[in-house]
Amino acid sequence: MKFKKTVIYTSHYDSPLGGITMAATDAGLAGVWFDQQRHWPDTTGWQTRDDHPVFVETTAQLRDYFAGKRDRFELPLDLSHGTAFQQSVWQALLAIPAGATTSYGALSANVGNPAAVRAVGAAVGRNPISVIVPCHRVLGANGSLTGYAGGLERKSALLELEGVR
Repeated sequence: MKFKKTVIYTSHYDSPLGGITMAATDAGLAGVWFDQQRHWPDTTGWQTRDDHPVFVETTAQLRDYFAGKRDRFELPLDLSHGTAFQQSVWQALLAIPAGATTSYGALSANVGNPAAVRAVGAAVGRNPISVIVPCHRVLGANGSLTGYAGGLERKSALLELEGVR
């Protein structure tokens, strides 16, 4: 993923599932990636700023989430770095409640393009804000765990944390 030419701030959080790199713009949280996650962005020129208010709040909410004290996030998000189609898919992901799952086919229908299952899958895979924009809640048509850029072990752990068996 290539971020638009804007100031990007970065910080790191050590979660129970491994290190997380966060990115923010003046508009809000723009990225959350697990260490060694696929589709890692080019971070050249990003400025480390651990005290950025978005990172302070994101870290607090992630801590609560991993401790089982939070099941939804209330953060300003900047999803503007994807295509219009990707942004529509990422917005649809935000509507999947904790403890629930959906399929790629159902998600395709939700974005108004039921035949675009593969394109929706690609957009889900390139979701820049892991955990908070819950791409881990999307399963295969038969309910199977399918691809997750952060690794299937993490996807399984996130679903288990949310009470999905």
